[in-house]
Amino acid sequence: MTDLRRYCFALDLRDDPTLIAEYSRYHESIWPEIEASIRVAGVERMEIYRLGARLFMVMEVSPRFSFEAFREANRENPKVQEWEALMGKYQKRLPEAGPGEKWVLMERIFQLPG
Repeated sequence: MTDLRRYCFALDLRDDPTLIAEYSRYHESIWPEIEASIRVAGVERMEIYRLGARLFMVMEVSPRFSFEAFREANRENPKVQEWEALMGKYQKRLPEAGPGEKWVLMERIFQLPG
């Protein structure tokens, strides 16, 4: 049994095949500083899936993970801010996104019992 918590998020990309391909290439090898900031925050596993221009991210986090602490650390990290600005060129906010929010937390509506 694991004590990891799982969160799922959605985000859209700009519907442009060239931009989508560039975005995918960046994620083939993210910057080491970005990976470090994710791991230090307590993110144990992260995967991003794409269907057309729609992205789906699965994040599994340790009990010490805090969204608030992660956001604060990212705000204070110049390399993360540089990455976020660069990724903003490719990303398109969902209508459900709140102010300043890109990735939107999804609600689980089904889980196979077992």
